[in-house]
Amino acid sequence: MTFSIVGRDPVSGDLGVAVASKFLAVGALVPFARAGVGAVATQSYVNPNFGPDGLRLLAAGLGPQEVAAQFQAGDADIRQRQFGLVGADGRSTTFTGEGCHAWAGGVVRDNVAIQGNILTGPEVVAAMLEAWEAAEGQPLPHRLLSALRAGDAAGGDRRGRQSAALLCVGPGRGYGGLTDDWVNLRADDHPDPCAELERLLGLHDLLFGRPQATRELTQEELEWLRALLIYEDYATSLPAGPWDPDTEAAAWALYGTENLEERWVPGGRFDPVALDYLRGRFGN
Repeated sequence: MTFSIVGRDPVSGDLGVAVASKFLAVGALVPFARAGVGAVATQSYVNPNFGPDGLRLLAAGLGPQEVAAQFQAGDADIRQRQFGLVGADGRSTTFTGEGCHAWAGGVVRDNVAIQGNILTGPEVVAAMLEAWEAAEGQPLPHRLLSALRAGDAAGGDRRGRQSAALLCVGPGRGYGGLTDDWVNLRADDHPDPCAELERLLGLHDLLFGRPQATRELTQEELEWLRALLIYEDYATSLPAGPWDPDTEAAAWALYGTENLEERWVPGGRFDPVALDYLRGRFGN
């Protein structure tokens, strides 16, 4: 009743899962990941314990194949289960019980495990693998979502669409660089959940992405910003001339209101992505 991809970025070591299903809030049950340890997708009459147990066993030094063997030995209903695992070293495995509803199956390569059940056919998994390989070099969330959207376009869950989720982790990737939890997005009940997930990832990139390059404002841009800050009541007045502490304090308050703190650069330099957003949001 689900198709998923578990993946690892071989350059950064980031780990994650993307999943879609004709099932309410699939993101609450299927994806699990821990930076430096691995990622797990557990599905088909889900045994949700496979997520935390799999991460615990990977952290203890077992490889994905060894974890899979323990799952098969310890679950009386393993015939109905399906799961995929990728370890922090890129080793991977996928399992499909003989009791899973057709079409069901999966494929593995280094750094990736793809699996699905109640699919329109094997073309779903094949399309996901092709998209994953074609997106090499992209940030992991985008690469996983590209594969998920390809599977959806190829037919996906033969019962239809309802929910999708994207979970990614990486060292220091979380908010403020304080945690490893990077992307955790869900479309719990939506007519086109994979498209909605793509929209949400775009918002995530805007609000939580960090500046890749910065520049000083032109005089026209600085005048526009000061006028905006006064109009929106972040300041009663601001001096003309170069960047100053009062403008900085008002601009920081604006960034906080717009949830752009991750894109803040002190001292009068600006992230072009944030500036473009503010121009679009408030007009020129």
